[in-house]
Amino acid sequence: MNADYVPKRSVKHEVGTDNFKKIKIEAKVEQIKEREENDTSDPRSRQCPYLDTINRNVLDFDFEKLCSISLSNNNVYACLVCGKYFQGRGIKSHAYTHSVEMSHHVFINLNTFKFYCLPDNYQVIDSSLDDIKYVLNPTFTQEQISQLDRNTKYSRAYDGTHYLPGIVGLNNIKANDYSNVVLQALVNVTPLRDYFMREENYANIKVAPGDIMINLVKRFGELTRKLWNPRNFKAHVSPHEMLQAVVKCSKKKFQITQQSDPIDFLSWLLNSLHITLNGTKSHNSSIIYKTFQGQMKIYTRKIAPMNDEEAGQVLINPEDYLEKVEEKPFLYLSVDLPSPPLFRDELKESIIPQVPLMQILTKFDGVTSQEYKTYKENFIKKYELIRLPRYLVMCFRRFTKNVFYLEKNPTIVNFSVKNVDLKDLLSEENKKNNPNTIYDLIANIVHDGDPNKGTYRVHILQKGTGTWYEMQDLHVIDVLPQMITLSEAYIQIWEQRSNNENNNQNFDQK
Repeated sequence: MNADYVPKRSVKHEVGTDNFKKIKIEAKVEQIKEREENDTSDPRSRQCPYLDTINRNVLDFDFEKLCSISLSNNNVYACLVCGKYFQGRGIKSHAYTHSVEMSHHVFINLNTFKFYCLPDNYQVIDSSLDDIKYVLNPTFTQEQISQLDRNTKYSRAYDGTHYLPGIVGLNNIKANDYSNVVLQALVNVTPLRDYFMREENYANIKVAPGDIMINLVKRFGELTRKLWNPRNFKAHVSPHEMLQAVVKCSKKKFQITQQSDPIDFLSWLLNSLHITLNGTKSHNSSIIYKTFQGQMKIYTRKIAPMNDEEAGQVLINPEDYLEKVEEKPFLYLSVDLPSPPLFRDELKESIIPQVPLMQILTKFDGVTSQEYKTYKENFIKKYELIRLPRYLVMCFRRFTKNVFYLEKNPTIVNFSVKNVDLKDLLSEENKKNNPNTIYDLIANIVHDGDPNKGTYRVHILQKGTGTWYEMQDLHVIDVLPQMITLSEAYIQIWEQRSNNENNNQNFDQK
């Protein structure tokens, strides 16, 4: 045997198994880079003759990025002529076959956002394609984000319709109106929206291997950017990818084909986002807690039994019947509504009961007590607000479920959309810790119809114009603020007014 001969396995043996794998990976990366450089150096890249075949009217990037034939999500390309998704661009790939059969030549890679011409297989470079790339992946600078709440200009979609960014309809796939109203309300909460508009804010979050909850954060960020995109091809957005992530991450608790309670969905979504963003019990641990978390004291006292047999336990365990105090954080306030009247009036017409907002909020003044009954024991509880959140979420308990059916409370809550002062709910000590107690309404979710078959709609304040809009799936109309107070409010989001805003308003009134 020749002395200069070196067996093939000796190279791997000399460098080690791990180093050998690294060398192979680096070599593949270099080959890919060289191939891409060769693609851009092709003289046809800047003179593609098929750009006029692109049909922007059929392009829709809201759906899940899956090949329409193999249903794979690896290396998926979108045909810019018919809008369909296909896998790969090699000779035996579905995209290559489609380009030959249908004479559709221009494709975009949905991961790298690069354009290719098939079957010639060269990269297309042209600035006229930037609008397609922007619709697929909208990006915003810090300066653009800071101007969103001051925007008063309508944007013109490619199909000719006009819309205001942020006030965009969401497609109801089957029975997901319960989630649409919650998503519409959350993307109009300024600090939450600003955080998710910049993808780098959550791009480097540490998650466990195989954790699918990170997809919920990414999809919510994508939906937020699409709803605020001023260069959309259409005046509506489909939340398909976001809802697919919701179904998977909630383990099918919330589905597209079955209606659920918006309060349950809101609570689950906020807590899931908080945990995935590496949030802890600390108030400033995530953007969710910074925006929505408040603090309250709960006073609980067990009621002594009236029976003589059980009354002896009070003497045996007197500590069980003393008042206990605990501090707890909250993301939303659950507000009780008074019971509706049982009988009709003299004209045999149903009375629509009404109640002032501040009257039902006395539940949280630390003085008003309420009795709660369980199967065995009765308790008296009092709630005292300690720290008011920056954005206060109120949920009115309209639905009560008994053994036989689900009942809805039709009580109308009377409130003002501006200048709601919660100072009277705070003690003198807590007033010092909460200088800003005035809130303005920014979102109002309404339930219409029967308890089991009703629909949901949401009222959103467009801050730039000061106009209120009503959104129910794809339908978007402007409404008067007086009409909002007449609706059966279910969930409300209130924005805390800062000292500067209070001073400016007082100056304007003078």
